[in-house]
Amino acid sequence: MKENKTLTTRVTLCDDGKYRWTYEMSLLRNPTVFFLIWKIFFFIVLGLFVFLVLIASGDSGFWWDGFLDTAKVFGFILIGMTALIALGYLLYAAIMGGKYIVEFEMDEKGVNHKQTASQAKKAQKLGQATMIAGAAAGRIGTVGAGMNAQRTEMYSEFAKVRNVKAYPRRDLIKVNEGLEHNQVYAAKEDFEFVKNYIIAHCNNAKNNR
Repeated sequence: MKENKTLTTRVTLCDDGKYRWTYEMSLLRNPTVFFLIWKIFFFIVLGLFVFLVLIASGDSGFWWDGFLDTAKVFGFILIGMTALIALGYLLYAAIMGGKYIVEFEMDEKGVNHKQTASQAKKAQKLGQATMIAGAAAGRIGTVGAGMNAQRTEMYSEFAKVRNVKAYPRRDLIKVNEGLEHNQVYAAKEDFEFVKNYIIAHCNNAKNNR
């Protein structure tokens, strides 16, 4: 049993009936983590934009000149946000040694995604620092991002999964519940096996691809 738990990049069936493997991803070559961080901030900014539009929509003259002016401002905010996220992401990549390393454990009930112990400690410290900085600056979005960064493990129960989406070029399989979005990575040699195994056990999922 102990030998079966040794980290390997290939998906291995262990004596306890569970599949285990580890995946090492280059943070600079694979943009998945960057896109995830960007989407979090994008929806925060989008929510503020919609909120302001709803408040100002009753003002005379807002449509269309006022709306376009507001959209331009938020466009510049998105550009600035993207630049800051890119800088922060490069810092994150440097702290993590340029790699994102995760361990996976999967059986017929679900799949667990967990950062290695050494990376998890770094991520938690970085998340705490981000939360403190966000709280000091009064930025709720930054605090939220810090909280998200501290989450280094996620379990998806197949019975609760609503859809599965595969992105072979990024070695990525998205396993989505209602509000939970797990990201499962597998090397090209095992990608189809992992994808098909997950889909076969997600009996309540729709729109799988």
